[in-house]
Amino acid sequence: MIEFGNKHTSIASANPNRMYFAVLALALLFYVFSCAPGALWQDSGVIQYRVLHNDIEGGMGLALSHPLFYIIAIAVKYVPLGNFLYRVNLVSAIAAALAVGNIFLFVRLLTARNFAAVIAAITLAVSHTFWRHGSIIETYTLYTALFTTELILLLLYIKSSRVKYLYWLGFISGLSIATHMLGSLALLCYGIFFVYLLAKKKIFVKDFLIIVLVWILGALPYEFLIIKNIAASGDFLGTLASAAFGNGWQGDVLNTALSARIIKENILFIGLNFPTPNILLFFAGVWVLFRDSRAKAIRNILLALTLLFFIFAFRYTIADRYAFFIPFYCMVSIFIGYGVGFLQSAAKRRILAYLILAFSVLPVLIYWFLPSVVKSRGISLGISRTIPYRDEYNFFLQPWKDGYHGADRFSTEALESVEKNAVIYADGTTAYALLLTREIENKRTDVSVVSNHATINNIGEYGSEAIANLISERAVYVVSPRPGYCPEFLLERYDFVKAGVLHRVVEKH
Repeated sequence: MIEFGNKHTSIASANPNRMYFAVLALALLFYVFSCAPGALWQDSGVIQYRVLHNDIEGGMGLALSHPLFYIIAIAVKYVPLGNFLYRVNLVSAIAAALAVGNIFLFVRLLTARNFAAVIAAITLAVSHTFWRHGSIIETYTLYTALFTTELILLLLYIKSSRVKYLYWLGFISGLSIATHMLGSLALLCYGIFFVYLLAKKKIFVKDFLIIVLVWILGALPYEFLIIKNIAASGDFLGTLASAAFGNGWQGDVLNTALSARIIKENILFIGLNFPTPNILLFFAGVWVLFRDSRAKAIRNILLALTLLFFIFAFRYTIADRYAFFIPFYCMVSIFIGYGVGFLQSAAKRRILAYLILAFSVLPVLIYWFLPSVVKSRGISLGISRTIPYRDEYNFFLQPWKDGYHGADRFSTEALESVEKNAVIYADGTTAYALLLTREIENKRTDVSVVSNHATINNIGEYGSEAIANLISERAVYVVSPRPGYCPEFLLERYDFVKAGVLHRVVEKH
């Protein structure tokens, strides 16, 4: 039985260590079964292709290199179990499970209540964006696993004043930076906290220097790439800009302007992740924690992290900024757990516990029916083009990807349908699926896949000066004859005839 105020209920009285491992095991099963089995589109396809080629740096600027993530994924590639693409996708699934387990542990340490911790863990586990990124290969769940580990270490230090936890915090923070530059936001909060501890003589200069040294050790994979690029280019400032912003994203990272469209979309993103009345517990958790003088140290850091991650993601302008809300969703889940802990101490109604538990898993049902509901009402998702074997409503509104073979089907059909030595111009969303199928399955290696995407960027030898000869000598195709997805010189000078999942390039009449 689950109820508030009763220490003899199965969850409330369960051993917290056993509960942690139970949550971790269930989360692992949850994400393993929802994980995509094969090739994927867009950024996930880029990751799969980079792992296939042991590419730790990438070609889109150092901020998008994520070296620690790729070191781990490349190591997993060599594990001789199952197919390569599924193994790589499982990196995100396993990291997501670790993050969910960490949320449970953090809230359990914070509230001393198993039920509150379970609700917090479920809330994060089934939140749409996090679940989606636990089902496809992406960098965000590994960063989240590291970030939530940092929170646990921070709380352990605050509870015990043992400086060893700060040493570990520094090391894990370095690993976070080597995984994703989102770690720099949390590092800012930790840095201020360390300075405060120094000023209050709660740690000494020696301790601070050790923290810095272990942070440098953790961040070594990223530091190596930075030093390597400075040595190769001689451009110190340019390399640092690449490390901070990547190639061409400085304006998005530093953006301070908001449009009505961005505000509306961001509100919809948040609503999609917390589509039940349990979101009200977030505000209850913030209010209760703010009034709890015993939790002052951790309270200030949690509130600062929540605001930093929210503000950063909310005014970001890149198309897939919804993923950058994930650390904020972790904080929301923690505060929801804290709100549940408060209700446990204030209320003793069993029905309230059942309602909270039911609401925590309700998003699964909502995501199941959401695509058909949105589609039937003719609501556009703002997707500018369709791709064969990718139903936009199911693909983007349902977070699980088990059994999804759309990218594999598209690439296999495209490669098998073209003539010998054909050329296919593909955009960054579709090119990697074609390349992965061609290289992993050794299928149609005579076909040239052309893209101007940074990781491939082989369009130079198939550009506007070469196209006339190409058209006369070889069959030429594009995936999408639309601006932004097809080279402009093709759109301006040629017509396109639908040919299965591709479009054949033909002379204008």
